Amino acid sequence: MEDRPGQRIAYAAIAVLGFLLVAGVLVFVTSQRPSRPLEVVSPTSVPDAKSRWIKVYVSGEVARPGVYTLADDDRIDDAVTAAGGPTEDADLNRVNLAVRVRDQMQIHVPKQGTSADLPGLVGLPSQLAKININSAGISELDTLPGIGQVTARRIIAYRQEKGPFRSIEDLKETKLVNNATYERIKDLIEAR
Repeated sequence: MEDRPGQRIAYAAIAVLGFLLVAGVLVFVTSQRPSRPLEVVSPTSVPDAKSRWIKVYVSGEVARPGVYTLADDDRIDDAVTAAGGPTEDADLNRVNLAVRVRDQMQIHVPKQGTSADLPGLVGLPSQLAKININSAGISELDTLPGIGQVTARRIIAYRQEKGPFRSIEDLKETKLVNNATYERIKDLIEAR
């Protein structure tokens, strides 16, 4: 069968029309799909491989009081968010939301118009939540007054090389911290 020039033009026109039809359908279908808003994920919601998991207890004026697992570099704000956020009656002006959480910390969000019914617990660690110098990571040690990242690394390196500290005084005796720093942190730490 012999090809005629008119037949070739007809086939080409059909191919072009088919292509345009498919392209038009694709454009129509994709333009009809509702665009989803961009979801921003905060860095604290996906801890890096170095993060340790800790548990904190959130009580008071939050949607879901309870025990929550967080990364050790999260803040009190993250703990309140994990507990469903503050209630309408919450007095967030009495809670320092920027403080880093610590393992075994109790965070109490007070009700507006009340006195501090749980003194020492409004965004602060309870007496049970001293930092254990034998297990604390850099970010947890860094929350102590006078202890920066360099000293925190030295404490961890010493612990890994020599074993656990027998008492908190070991920090002073091994010259990892000076006397002034030791006096500032001695009530905030323990050696378990």
